[in-house]
Parts: sequence; C-alpha cells; structure tokens
Amino acid sequence: MAHTELHLERVFDAPRELVWKAFTDPDQLSEWFGPVGYSVPRETVDMDVRVGGHERFMMLADDPDSPPGGPVNATFEEVVEPELLVAVEHLEGEMREFFGSDAITMRLELHDEDGKTKLVLHQGPYKEEISGNAREGWTSSFTKLDALLASQR
Repeated sequence: MAHTELHLERVFDAPRELVWKAFTDPDQLSEWFGPVGYSVPRETVDMDVRVGGHERFMMLADDPDSPPGGPVNATFEEVVEPELLVAVEHLEGEMREFFGSDAITMRLELHDEDGKTKLVLHQGPYKEEISGNAREGWTSSFTKLDALLASQR
C-alpha cells in the first residue's frame, strides 16, 4: 500500500500570534476546525499545549447523511510559540484502517511575512488515495479560519 504525506502552504492576512492562537485556544479551534459541513463542539475540546501535552476533540458532520467525522487524540511533541507545533495522533480501529497507518504526524510551521503569516503544514503518512480528501479538508477548514481571523482585525 502506497503512503504519502500532505504538504500545504497558505498565507493568512493576520499576524503569527493570531494564527497560533487559532490553533491552540480551545474556544477558537472549535470555531473553525473541520471542513465546511463539519463542526467541533466546544465541549469536546481539551488541550494542553506543551511538549507531552495533548489535543483532544470530536469533529462531527453537520448533516447526518455526510460521512461521519471522528475523534482526534494527539500528543504534542514539539511546541515553539508562535512558530512550530508538532503533534502525533495514534490511530486505532476504524481510523487506523481509514488512514492505513498507526500514527499520523502533523507539523505546523508559522512564518512571519510582513505582518501576515505563512503557514506550512506537513501531515502523514497515510494512504495515497485519501491525500486529496485531506487537502480538500484543510483547504475548506482554512476558509473558516480566514473568516475567524478577519473578525479579529
């Protein structure tokens, strides 16, 4: 089975500190995370943003006819505020089958670009056939993040 890693870059019209907070503050994460049509109920979000800390939440489909979301349960391996966030999600059962992997690593880098923020995301490994869905999911989520960041300016 072929595995791949997702690589995404995007510039957000917001300072790095605001983008960092959107990823690390439970209230904000619940406002934007998940593609359009999915949500993260605030009461499901539990975060301890430090090396060895955790990130747990449940992503749910807004429409019962959509593919289900699922739980996220990751451990932070690197935390350098407001520059770098590395988390490893250990997968079990259906999630392991879906991704074709025991664990997925997300590496999020935030670079200052004249008051804007360049985000560089690496995520994987997972089955090659789902990489398009992962790209679409993040891209859709980022439209929600754009709106949240715009409301803070």
